[in-house]
Parts: sequence; C-alpha cells; structure tokens
Amino acid sequence: MKLPTATPSSTNNNNKIMPSYSELDFRSGARIEDLNRLILEFSKHDQREYDDQRALEIHTAKDFIFSMLGMVQKLDQKLPVANEYLLLSGGVREGVVDMDLDELSVYARGTDYDMDFTLLVPALKLHDRNQPVTLDMRHSALCHSWLSLRLFDEGTINKWKDCCTVVDHINGATNYFFSPTLVADWFYESISVVLVEIQKKPQRGMPRVEKVERNGTIISVILGVGSSRMLYDIMPVVSFKGWPAVAQSWLMENHFWDGKITEEEVISGFYLVPACSHKGRKENEWRLSFARSEVQLKKCISASLMQAYQACKAIIIKLLSRPKAISPYHLRSMMLWACDRLPATYLSQEDFSAHFLLGLIDDLQNCLVNKMCPNYFIPQCNMLEHLSDEMAMLHARKLSSVRSDPAEHLRTTIEHAKAANRLTLELHWRGSASNLPSPQSDAGGEHQPDDRLAKKLQQLVTENPGKSISVFINPDDVTRPHFRIDDKFF
Repeated sequence: MKLPTATPSSTNNNNKIMPSYSELDFRSGARIEDLNRLILEFSKHDQREYDDQRALEIHTAKDFIFSMLGMVQKLDQKLPVANEYLLLSGGVREGVVDMDLDELSVYARGTDYDMDFTLLVPALKLHDRNQPVTLDMRHSALCHSWLSLRLFDEGTINKWKDCCTVVDHINGATNYFFSPTLVADWFYESISVVLVEIQKKPQRGMPRVEKVERNGTIISVILGVGSSRMLYDIMPVVSFKGWPAVAQSWLMENHFWDGKITEEEVISGFYLVPACSHKGRKENEWRLSFARSEVQLKKCISASLMQAYQACKAIIIKLLSRPKAISPYHLRSMMLWACDRLPATYLSQEDFSAHFLLGLIDDLQNCLVNKMCPNYFIPQCNMLEHLSDEMAMLHARKLSSVRSDPAEHLRTTIEHAKAANRLTLELHWRGSASNLPSPQSDAGGEHQPDDRLAKKLQQLVTENPGKSISVFINPDDVTRPHFRIDDKFF
C-alpha cells in the first residue's frame, strides 16, 4: 500500500485550503504583495502632477532665477558670459549631490515649499583640456581636491584673486587656490545685491522672494509664484569636461550601464562642489561630484528599483535625520553598487519593488555596521570612514526597527506625503480664492510668456518625471529658454 507523502501543496489532511507562504518577508513576516502595494501608493502621493498654471509658474520661477544669475554675471563679470547650468529635480536635502547636510536649515515639502531643485552654477569652467584631468589632491582626503588657478589664464587669475587663499613658495612664486568658502561668500553677497535691485523695480507677475538663506556654501532661495512655492538650492561649482585621473580605474571595470549608454555619455564631465571632508580645510577643499554622469546612469535604472529607492529615501530622511550621520546620497551610491552586483533581469522585474526596498535597507544597515560605504566612482573613498562606532550603531539600530516592520514605516511615510500634498493644496486654494498674482493674470504685460510655452513645459514635465534638466543660458538674452532634459534638447 502506497503511503501519502508530504508535498508543497496548498491542502492539508482536512482538505482545507492553506495559504502560500512563498511571498512573505522572512524577517518581518510582511506580505510582499502588501509592501508592493504600499510602495506604489507612496509613489502616487510623492509624484506631483502639474496643470498648465502650475507648469507656467515653474517656468516663471526658473526664468527669474536665470535672469538673476545673468545680473550677477554683469555685476563684476566673474561668472562666464555664456554659462551652462545643471538643474536637478530635488533639493540638496534629497541627496541629488553629496553635500554636508548638517550645515543645511531644515525645510519640509508642504510646510516650506511645494517643489525643490538644485542648481549647479559654474564659477569657473575648464573645458579645453585633454582627459584625464589631473587635480591637486596632495593636501586633501580622497574624493576631494584643492584647485590652483595656475590652470587658468592671467585674466581669470586677476578676476578671482579676492576669492583665493594664497600660498607663497620658497622660490618666490605665488600660488592662488580657489576657495570654496570665499567663492560662496561672494556668490551670496552678489545674489543679495541683485535681489535688492530687482525688488526696487517690481514687475507684474514677478515671483515673490520668500526666503534667501545661506546654508554653508549653498544659497537657498524660496520663490512664490501664484500659489506655488519653489525651493532652489544654488551652489557655485567648477565645471570640467573629461574625466578625473583619480577615477580612471573605475572605467576599466564592468558596469550595469555597459551597452545601454556610451562611455562618452558617462564621462562627459564632472564638477568640483564646495564641500569639505571631515578633516580637511574648508577654505581650500572641494569635493568631486559626478552629478552629470549620474543623470545618464539614472536612465538605465528600472522603474521598480527607482520606486523602492524613493520610498527608502523618504523613510531614512525622517528616521535618520537626528543626529545627522548619513545622507540620501549614501543610499543613492548603494543603489548604483547594487545595479552592478545584481543581474539586470532581476532588477527589471516590475513587481519586485518590495524586494528591492528590503534589500536597500539591508545594504544600508550593513554599511553602518561596518562603517563602509564606497563612493561609486572612486571606490577607494569610504564615505562613512568618519563615523564614530556609537553613531554608526545608533543608526543601525534605527534601521533594524524599519526592517522589523517595513509596512508600518511605509504607512507613516505615505501619511507624511499626504500631509505635504494637503498643505500644498490648501495654499493653492487660498491663493486662487484671494486672486494672488499669477503669470497668467498678466495678459498684455511686457513679459507675458507664450501660452504655447506653458503647454510645452507641461508636456515636458508630464513626459519626464524625475528627470534632470540642463539649461543653457546667455545672460545677454534671458528671454529664450534653452532646455535639455537628459539628452533631448528643446
């Protein structure tokens, strides 16, 4: 007589239907399906949809910022005449660049602003040199550099001498090092002077300057246009074409983007941003930034992984904000490493957002326990090397609570996103009810934008959610928009 054998079926001896446990998270017991649903719900609340009026208000604020920078250039001609700015969707607090968050004031979406952007403004451009670019890293930590103006012509040196620290050599030569703190001082003072001048002659429909604040080397400007509030984190940078020698070995490795985008797109340029290492000299040290490359790499990341990343980022911004030890940029770096480590077929699965979220939490916790988070482009640079054991373990324990109940933390994050949206809507309704100035109300005004431009901008916003935008601007002609969204021009 053949005895029945146990099989992984969904029935027991009483012929009752048993649930399938294959899609449970072992650590928390949460259903993967439920976590996927919560991540999708967060994404819907986190993404902002813009009607024509809101799109036009965004465009008006952008034009105001670029016009302001054109006037800054004309003050003392320090900025390049024809400049190329990199406009990133998301503020510095969102981790779009690697900056020191402990120097930033705390702003919150809904309470302080509706939309946030980061704008990199080249104070100097070094675009005519052969790659790789060799920087002076003798005095600084990995991923940081001093910048000698000996790389530039005599006119540039004379123009920027007052924003340099001076080192005299034994042989009598004088070396001028471009100072991030002195450049930020000049930039903030220049913007303040220009804004005072602009506000002396207000024009109809001109954005309201609600806040201008210096946060370390970043200038944060909050503009009100109609019922919209936009935060711009503006920073002076040094722009390079080519690729730094210190990151040359990274190009020799295999990467997830191989075959999807060209190496020329990835290594088209990099920046020095005004941020110091934890032991460096603030007045001299710049940090290498590969924001231009990250814009390109983002095109190769699946939608489901990006949803998990955005949800994880929202969780850690709330949970790990005090005391500040890690930033969303660390999470971004880990995501890029994960893309290199894991098969593309796995990462492209549409219903794997929950797996990706749990994996990112695990990776971040592992980084904290080991105090190790390599920079993606310069792996020999450990971005968590400065953390004390106590700080690392404190945040690792906080992450352990998330890993034990990810569903509850996702629900909390969803509620925060809902609350921010409610605040935005309430202000929008109040603005509409009180007939606050709006660019659309200025019919017949000299600077009235074309309705076709508003519709075009709305189309760009709708079709390019979360993408980064380069804008080319000539300060002598600020009336024409020059958009580049990723690799498309408008």
